[in-house]
Amino acid sequence: MIEPRPFASLGAFRNEWLNARHHFSFGGYRDANRMGFGRLRVWNDDEIAAGTGFDPHPHKDMEIVTYVREGAITHRDNLGNEGRTEAGDVQVMHAGTGIIHAEYNREPGPTRLFQIWIIPDEMGVRPGWSARRFPASGDGLTLMASGRPEDADRGALPLHANAAVLAGRLAAGETARLTVPRGRAVYLVPAVGEITVNGIAVNPRDGVAIHDEAEVAILARSAAELVVVDVAA
Repeated sequence: MIEPRPFASLGAFRNEWLNARHHFSFGGYRDANRMGFGRLRVWNDDEIAAGTGFDPHPHKDMEIVTYVREGAITHRDNLGNEGRTEAGDVQVMHAGTGIIHAEYNREPGPTRLFQIWIIPDEMGVRPGWSARRFPASGDGLTLMASGRPEDADRGALPLHANAAVLAGRLAAGETARLTVPRGRAVYLVPAVGEITVNGIAVNPRDGVAIHDEAEVAILARSAAELVVVDVAA
């Protein structure tokens, strides 16, 4: 089953520094039919104004992945971690037993990112943070973060969840193919570009929920940037 979720149907929040869309129930947005997707709990599409950001706040027992689409985000936490993640790269935070962190846009222009929360397989793990630069390419999807057993030696940032985050760019006319084993589910969003998913048209920043589809063909109708999350259903 392939279920497109148009951008216009997403939850929304806006104040003087944050313009956010929510693919799943979050904050003041509540939809009983969008409480998550398998182990995927949150996918927020955030635009953060220059010189602003999220002040220190706590999390617990969640794997939080940030994919930066434009600009950069600067992370700081109570464990002493600090780093800047640029467009096209990812950072992973293991909230575990508890972490307090801040995320700021120190750039001259807005930063746009996807923040993705995945429910861990094990609660109460040691909290932590890591980030990695990935080489820019236009040749399909790159594995960026994973806790799937089969990905142990593939150089991805680790997750405490049987899940994976992939991202990449497709040229117009290029196709990426995914295999979705039984018991798995995939959620994907084109950050940029128009695509089709097994022939179904999808517009920029729409969500696509996929399950019970053994094979998925993603065709770029125009140059596209994709983020894909694979989770236990």
